[in-house]
Amino acid sequence: MSQSSRDTSPVGWYVGSYLVRFIELNATGNDDADGEFLAWENTVLVRADSFDEAYSKVEAQARLHTEPYEGGSEGIPVQWVFEGISDLVPIYEPLEDGCEILWTEHEALKLGKLQSMAISVDELRGDAKGD
Repeated sequence: MSQSSRDTSPVGWYVGSYLVRFIELNATGNDDADGEFLAWENTVLVRADSFDEAYSKVEAQARLHTEPYEGGSEGIPVQWVFEGISDLVPIYEPLEDGCEILWTEHEALKLGKLQSMAISVDELRGDAKGD
């Protein structure tokens, strides 16, 4: 994988996201492409000298929690399965209070749509509206 300056963090930090899904080991259909699974997309911060090293570190972090275990009061054999990395972005500024670590460009949004994207602290917390 060739690296461009866009892929390289000048400060040695990267933000990576990975996907895992939850399975019961003895269930049928665990590999059914049309099956539905509880899934998490987790985002982590890693220090690395290159994009490739950051990728490896995010993958290693994801695999830390994929060992089978007995879940629930019935001790059902379960496991989180690593499905892959969904995003990896270099951080371009030194980490400190208020530094920009991610950005997203939104082209040609109507004002009403743009304003609806901003939400209150209560909504960010997951509190019901009007509580």
